[in-house]
Amino acid sequence: MKLVIFSGLIILITLNGCSTLTLKPADFSWPLESVMDVNKDGFVNEERYALSFDSRNMFIEETEDSSSYMNKKIRVIRDTKGFYFITSNNFKNVYVFNVYDGELRLENKILISEKGIINPAFNQRSPGIELIEGDNRHLLSNDGIINEDENEE
Repeated sequence: MKLVIFSGLIILITLNGCSTLTLKPADFSWPLESVMDVNKDGFVNEERYALSFDSRNMFIEETEDSSSYMNKKIRVIRDTKGFYFITSNNFKNVYVFNVYDGELRLENKILISEKGIINPAFNQRSPGIELIEGDNRHLLSNDGIINEDENEE
């Protein structure tokens, strides 16, 4: 009998040790967007959130011009799930990235305007991220546009 109890205890301890520790709920959102200058090498750095990355490939993807990142600013915000939303003035898209093994990997590219976004700004707006461009507002999730503002044509 003692052997059965001892064996059961060992199994419980082993199973408990194999489970993954989960801390939830967790909120990864940034309360405000970050506006970051792109340096001469294409890198951006946000010290407040300990974020830095090479933005050149995103600019090439957007503009098909390898020097289009020069003297630009990008806008970045992070949602509650941990996705990074990134865009820049005159971009047509908002790029949604997730963190994988020390890199930002594109999860979605959300087309906002074929003409390009003028003076974009991000805000936290439950249940997603709000993109403001002039009088137009778009509520975004990592999957795409949640709704369209009635002001849009």
